[in-house]
Amino acid sequence: MNHALILPVLLPAVVGALLVLAARHDRVLARVFGVASAVLLLLIAAALLATASDGAIRSYELGAWPAPFGIVLVLDRLSAMMLLLTAVLGLGVLLYAINGWDERGKHFHPLFQFQLMGINGAFLTGDFFNLFVFFEILLIASYGLMVHGGGGLRVKAGVQYVVTNLVGSSVFLIAVGLIYSVTGTLNMADLARKVPHVPAADQALLQAGALMLLLVFAVKAALVPLHFWLPATYTNAPGPVAALFAIMTKVGAYSIIRLYVLAFGADAGEAAWLAAPWLLPAGLASLVIGMTGVLAARSLGQMASFAVIGSMGMLLATVSVFTPQALSAALYYTLHSTLAAGALFLIADLVAERRGALRDRLAPAPRFPQGELIAALFFVAAIAMAGMPPLSGFVGKLLILDGVRDSAHAAWFWALVLSTSLIAIVGFSRGGSIVFWKSHAFESAPQPSRRAGALPFVAVGGLLAGLVAITVFGGPVHAWLNLTAAQLFAPADYIEAVLGIAGGTQ
Repeated sequence: MNHALILPVLLPAVVGALLVLAARHDRVLARVFGVASAVLLLLIAAALLATASDGAIRSYELGAWPAPFGIVLVLDRLSAMMLLLTAVLGLGVLLYAINGWDERGKHFHPLFQFQLMGINGAFLTGDFFNLFVFFEILLIASYGLMVHGGGGLRVKAGVQYVVTNLVGSSVFLIAVGLIYSVTGTLNMADLARKVPHVPAADQALLQAGALMLLLVFAVKAALVPLHFWLPATYTNAPGPVAALFAIMTKVGAYSIIRLYVLAFGADAGEAAWLAAPWLLPAGLASLVIGMTGVLAARSLGQMASFAVIGSMGMLLATVSVFTPQALSAALYYTLHSTLAAGALFLIADLVAERRGALRDRLAPAPRFPQGELIAALFFVAAIAMAGMPPLSGFVGKLLILDGVRDSAHAAWFWALVLSTSLIAIVGFSRGGSIVFWKSHAFESAPQPSRRAGALPFVAVGGLLAGLVAITVFGGPVHAWLNLTAAQLFAPADYIEAVLGIAGGTQ
């Protein structure tokens, strides 16, 4: 048994508890523990990615209780990729926060660790009940991070966020209850084995439960029309928290990919590809509304929030094609959009900290310290998110357009991807020109009492360097993702790795 599989969950859980018990009043000690944990988590994630690259799927049975009865963690190429992406983003956000931002509340560091624990657990878990448990862990931590530092607007947005997710959690429990009532299991591999054999009389309950789960995951992924909570939440969240939240929507996308390829894929009988007719229109609508929101935004944070909605629409519309080529393109775009969104939120916070009462609103203001450097960072992040050459957004969109070429809806994809890219370019150009270019018409004014350190720029630069890396090494990355997509479309291997039996055995 490979005990390393539990480390991405165990490490932040232990460090978070230690921070609460021993270091919550010692800021320096909390930072040391937090950064050490984030660096170690990155090394563990990289090692697990290397382990998963051999193509074998590994499972870890907690307490040596065999699946499908015990708790099981599963490592394959997809979960390993998401663990590494989370670790990279988490380290970047933490480096940004320890420059002084984390001084605004006592519990930032333990909440941050518990958030990473919940996210990593969601990516590793092999059954839906424990997916619900990890959802609740990451959501409870995110509630605390959301209102970190206080403020009326932040608390109001936090209440909306809490209520929306509590409703989603209730629907989640009802959905898993329906599925369990007809299959007798919530283990993902066991579910994939049993779904094809569900009697016709029980298909309505099975498909109702599966569609309710799709509804829950669509809320997490902020798909239209269930996106209403995201703009206010992400715009009013503290900058580093919003940047970490860039991975939260990907938890919803990951869950959709995992469930509707593994258990409701080609071998699911009457329930095969159940999600496709719903994902496609919702994804394309999210793409249009998200990028239109970028154009209409009134602040940099709002622009980044709507860009997240648009990018999730592009990602999940591509997933809805349910072919290995399209899924590979969607996974590449997942890497790109997460890093780009995280960088945009941090840049918006850099601007807000230096413009006094105007914060990051799109309005001309006096020049602010380090404005030229921040403008350059914004330019790189904006062209990446808008999908302009030569960065990964352009590569990702080319892969998507190629991946959906044989789809019956290819014309819609091409028209909407190209038109919304133009809208995004105009939106980001408008925002950047107002905040950075028109500010040069004003004289510099005394600004910010907050000290300007190097760490925030290191953090943003690191995320942007990640975008450059997946562009420069686009060939090997895409080849690896092709193997990941192929592995996802071979559910028998997953079933055998978890249950120790051939995928087709009843």
